[in-house]
Amino acid sequence: MSSTQMSDQQATQTPSVAMVDLKLEVVIIPVSDVDRAKRFYASLGWRLDADFAFDNGFRIVQFTPPGSGCSVQFGTNLTSAAPGSAQGNYLVVSDIEAAHNELVARGVAVSDVFHPTIPGAQFQPEAASGRVSGPAPEHASYRSFATFSDPDGNGWLLQEIKTRLPGRGLSIDVATLTDLLREAETRHGEYTPTAPPHHWSGWYAAYIVARERGRAPEEAFKDATLHIEGTLDRVQA
Repeated sequence: MSSTQMSDQQATQTPSVAMVDLKLEVVIIPVSDVDRAKRFYASLGWRLDADFAFDNGFRIVQFTPPGSGCSVQFGTNLTSAAPGSAQGNYLVVSDIEAAHNELVARGVAVSDVFHPTIPGAQFQPEAASGRVSGPAPEHASYRSFATFSDPDGNGWLLQEIKTRLPGRGLSIDVATLTDLLREAETRHGEYTPTAPPHHWSGWYAAYIVARERGRAPEEAFKDATLHIEGTLDRVQA
């Protein structure tokens, strides 16, 4: 057996001890003008988490895309990477056309929705060959894309995923889910006295998803309530 084969075999072996969760938290985006970048990412509707400036010239700004567990940071004295050198940053969406239309409505210069016919065409310039206009046939997961850039040229890639491949679902640790369930239980108790008949699971699910997307408890309460009442309206219609 070659050394490469031995290395590949070792890499795929299941560890004998439990692995610690390693959650990607932040991606650094190199920019030339922090305030300009801040205005751009705010215009996308991303949540501003922090903007800290220090006397030594260090400044750090953090934004989180809606529904994302990972944030982006940029600032001054944060990275030596050239502005605009961050390319191929994925933004996964469940509806590529809706995501595209929202960006257009926000004034963002975004490419048409396309699907590649040549492997890697999604990473090539828009004018390059290998892109076919429109989503992939039957909206096949992982196959439909759209691209846009920030003012420095850092490139973003929208990718539509309807159904994830096995083992690639979203993850949440037991402790966090336990806390969210307890919080949802308390909030649901505030809702039930005036609520129409409904199953608690629907309200819990909408509440927890909203909280995972960064919504405050009061906002998640409203989202869950609207979800239940909207569902009932559709059933009665």
